[in-house]
Amino acid sequence: MTADGSGGVSSEPETSDSLKTFGAVLKALREEAGLTQEEFAPRVQYSVHYIAKIEQGKRFPPKTLPDRAGVVLGPVAKRVLTAGARSLTKGAGLASWFRKWAIIEETAISLYAYECRAIPGLLQPESYARALSERRLPPLTEAQIELQVTARMERQRLLSERENTAFCFIIEESVLERRAGGTAVTRTVIEHLLEQGARRNVEIQIMPTLQEDHAGAEGLMYLAETPDNQWLGYSEGQLSSNVIAAPNNVSILLQRYGKLRSQAHSHEATVSLLERLRGAL
Repeated sequence: MTADGSGGVSSEPETSDSLKTFGAVLKALREEAGLTQEEFAPRVQYSVHYIAKIEQGKRFPPKTLPDRAGVVLGPVAKRVLTAGARSLTKGAGLASWFRKWAIIEETAISLYAYECRAIPGLLQPESYARALSERRLPPLTEAQIELQVTARMERQRLLSERENTAFCFIIEESVLERRAGGTAVTRTVIEHLLEQGARRNVEIQIMPTLQEDHAGAEGLMYLAETPDNQWLGYSEGQLSSNVIAAPNNVSILLQRYGKLRSQAHSHEATVSLLERLRGAL
């Protein structure tokens, strides 16, 4: 759910051969140097658990890993790992049917989202993303959960890297009241929303539960403006998803989204509401 590859047909996160290959290369270089994971991890300033996940192909390597590993394993290892990191498949952990929209997100100059089911994927803290994945039906394996959570965290770099992209999120108040994952996770979600909403390029609005005039009766919607100023839409259901390109249909979504923005709490009112909800937990 939440437009990030966690719902719909064949929604299990797909494994990435490139991630597995990178992990295998790192392991081979480490073992060639005669180092165990317990010896290698502190030298590159990561936990043993984190290094293990990278070597298993379950985590994207951080940008600093090739440089740090180069200090320990030598310049050749640094060049190999740097080249390998460039070739990694960014779509690992995303369902194949969602990847088209994920590519659109990467270059969008405006991204709008209305969510009535869960926190949008771009705003999910890791504990919330993990809680959703762990409760999926049919159940996911531990490896699938790790890939799905990793992919969602990777997508969130857009908020910090694309400072010229305008992000707008409208979230139903009932999504927070549901307390998915429990009280502690909900508190983390609220704190994360307050933190992300403080960014200059991010606007978060909460839609009050009591709202007689509501333009979102048809369900969630996502909209993106491309660099050439074309608008595209995305919708998602239990067993389907759809990228919407027809101008007349996109126009309908834009009209509805504009109305939703006027019906939801303002940014200031949203901040006050989130602080009250946090205090009530």
